[in-house]
Amino acid sequence: MVHASQSQVAPKPFRMPFSLRKALLYVLIIFVSLSMVVPFIWMISASLKSEAEVFGFPIRWIPSTFYWSNYVKVWVKLPFFSYYMNTIKIAVSTTLLQIITCSMAAYAFSKVRFPERDNLFFLYVATMMIPYQVMMIPQFLLMKQLGMINSHWALILLGAFSPFGVFLFRQFFMSIPEELSEAARIDGLSEFGIYFRIMLPLTRPAIASLTIFTFMHAWNDFLGPLIYLNSDNLFTLQLGMQHFQSEHATEYGPLMAAAVSAVIPTIIIYFLAQDHFVEGISAGAVKG
Repeated sequence: MVHASQSQVAPKPFRMPFSLRKALLYVLIIFVSLSMVVPFIWMISASLKSEAEVFGFPIRWIPSTFYWSNYVKVWVKLPFFSYYMNTIKIAVSTTLLQIITCSMAAYAFSKVRFPERDNLFFLYVATMMIPYQVMMIPQFLLMKQLGMINSHWALILLGAFSPFGVFLFRQFFMSIPEELSEAARIDGLSEFGIYFRIMLPLTRPAIASLTIFTFMHAWNDFLGPLIYLNSDNLFTLQLGMQHFQSEHATEYGPLMAAAVSAVIPTIIIYFLAQDHFVEGISAGAVKG
């Protein structure tokens, strides 16, 4: 009796075709992108509608009648230009100061040798783990002692320093060869000269990334101005838009028009710095 042994071949695991996987990935990316863009599109649409149409269902994305009067009301009913200038003043000042302080601190932590440098840097970066709610009261008491309550200076000075910015710049400085700074020292260039003339121009991606993050945070900040500003002539956009909300009603059309007007500078800043933004974030994440 002949026993024919047949080897059992294990079935191959199912593998999705590459083209199908790529198509599903694109569908997922498009879905996520639309979920982020739809609220912005709704805001623009609502800014051109009457109060009765804003929450109509089903949503009519293109209004039957364009109420441009909502935008006129924003700039006429409120001192919106004053709010705009106050917000620009705070956001620009905070951004410039952060670039200066963070880059100088990062240069010291990366290129200047002093005792316990790395441990001190670790402690400084660890302050990012402290919630803002914990520091809120001590900062307020400090600004009160300095006489800066109801002043833009309180917001500017508190926003002028950032552990994240120092970390971002330090990662870039660490990637620059040490021989470059050593050669400059041999040629007689001071530490500040090395920082300003050699190192800083090489960190444009870091500057662009920090500019976007800092400007957007300062521009959209609501809690800080709410704590430190009391006078209407000092209000930022985020506080000024509250005038469209009352105890009994909210003017959603003008409110959305004010929100659309307020978001324009952040979009402009992003498009101006986008060439270096991705490079800055990826480099800051992997270099050390």
